[in-house]
Amino acid sequence: MALLTGIISSAAARDTLGSSGIEKRVDALLSQMTLDEKIGQMVQADSSALTNKSDIQTYFLGSVLSGGDSDPAGHDNTIQAWLNFATNFEAYALQARLKIPLIYGIDAVHGHNNIDGAVIFPHNIGMGATHDPKIVEQEGRVTAEEIAGTGIRWAFGPCLAVAQDERWGRTYESYSQDPKLVSELGAAAVRGIQGEELSGDPTSVLACAKHFAADGGTTNGTDQGNTICNEKTFRKLYLPPYRAAIEAGVGSIMVSYSSWNGQKMSGNKYLLTDVLKKEFGFQGFLVSDWAAIDQLSPDYKSDVEQSINAGMDMVMIPAGPGKPNNYIDFINDLKELVAEGKVSQSRIDDAVRRILRVKYQMGLFDNNNPPVDPALTAAIGSPEHREVARQAVRESLVLLKNEHHALPLSKNIEHLAVVGAGADDLGMQCGGWTVTWQGGRGEVTHGGTTLLASIRKSVSPATVVTYSPDGSNLGHPDAVIAVVGEAPYAEMKGDRTNLDLSVEDAALIARAKASGAPVVTVLLSGRPLILNSGLDDSSAFVAAWLPGTEGQGVTDVLFGDFPFTGKLPREWPSSNDHLRAGSKKANPSFELGYGLKD
Repeated sequence: MALLTGIISSAAARDTLGSSGIEKRVDALLSQMTLDEKIGQMVQADSSALTNKSDIQTYFLGSVLSGGDSDPAGHDNTIQAWLNFATNFEAYALQARLKIPLIYGIDAVHGHNNIDGAVIFPHNIGMGATHDPKIVEQEGRVTAEEIAGTGIRWAFGPCLAVAQDERWGRTYESYSQDPKLVSELGAAAVRGIQGEELSGDPTSVLACAKHFAADGGTTNGTDQGNTICNEKTFRKLYLPPYRAAIEAGVGSIMVSYSSWNGQKMSGNKYLLTDVLKKEFGFQGFLVSDWAAIDQLSPDYKSDVEQSINAGMDMVMIPAGPGKPNNYIDFINDLKELVAEGKVSQSRIDDAVRRILRVKYQMGLFDNNNPPVDPALTAAIGSPEHREVARQAVRESLVLLKNEHHALPLSKNIEHLAVVGAGADDLGMQCGGWTVTWQGGRGEVTHGGTTLLASIRKSVSPATVVTYSPDGSNLGHPDAVIAVVGEAPYAEMKGDRTNLDLSVEDAALIARAKASGAPVVTVLLSGRPLILNSGLDDSSAFVAAWLPGTEGQGVTDVLFGDFPFTGKLPREWPSSNDHLRAGSKKANPSFELGYGLKD
């Protein structure tokens, strides 16, 4: 198994993306394809929307995805269930006339996060705090290997949002508010997922830069909202990460739900065709977000026409209300549009050429759907993979305050009190997009280590560790660790208008302070929160973001085995009046790049 190594191509002389050898193969295949077979390649049906798996063969579908909560039957999220699930879909495509392989896609945004037992890395905001492209590339490599271990070869990541307003519920999917840092880390993630180049190696997974573009710039941080700015600002803030990803060889790009100055991205020909494909020279393919083209107008056929003519190559199609076969509607509408001369044959050919080019580059035609290497499957959640995530957690921690050298804590402390429900909540550590779309509380996945368990492993056998979720009956500890923060959430449901630390969390920290012992507060959150008294009442304050399954990465630093090295990937607002990054309403509590070392 190629653990954390560069990709080694299964064919040393394999053509690079867009090379003449692959183009000849694409030309030859295109010349044999009917219009139905071409349009089928442009369809990505959600697994839950397929009324019959044989439709993959019947309609020549080019891709299937599992979005959000589209899990194997019975929500069986075990490794073996996912392996069987994905490979079964792929087998249907090879029964079609031309045996064009299917590519299966999944949201693997902080590890192979749909799978119970996979390693869950810090969300992107935490990876941004590392300011370390090497660890981001390693994260991508581990994630790719775990994805490949379940027979899947396409990850919907990295997210290249340059989030400007923390009220946005997807802020944690953004590495930084700084386009330079997003560009650097996004390119590293692409290299990690795909390898140095997209290839036929079984651990080279197709990356998907998303969501093009300016999804993180919407007014008030509203999800799927409208970004209002001139083109100079748009190009300065939101386009550099995509240019960097293209230069790193990214094979696919997902188009955003959001709008720029009132025009939906899914129908923006200037950005999709003129900028991405022509100006930036992108040779891969564009895929829409989940039913995103449906938002262009009330008429679905018009939506298909506008999006395809704008440059969309593949359309993600879940089941819609009263439309279990929505992918069939798409196919029929697009065929009619071609017959009516409203979508040209050349536009169809361009889209299909791009899709086939990537599939050839990945070696999908050459391998004829071989069985997944058992070593890859066995390595999912392995100690070696967890150690990479543990390092990422260590590097992501940002020390905001440390009065009287409250940190590091002594491992030989006599009595350590731990308070806050988040201390013993793996789901809260991981956040959204963990096994389920919105995430959940408690033991949402197996194999991880909570902060409480990590604390108990870190201290000496003689240390008394007491735990109180609500901070009651503290007694007289020598120090208190308070774990506070946000409950799990994901897109749409994560938008907030007020980012104050909760009243309950502020009261918990105050009770801890009343014990008279030094209080070390650990914040689990997908974004900076307005800390108010919570910061004042803490002797030390650590932004731990959403660290994932490897809680020992946090205690490695709290107890001094490793130093604090993390730096803020975005400025920390001082009040709810200063939520928009770059606002002059008030000075931030902490600047971009801030982070104490001791």
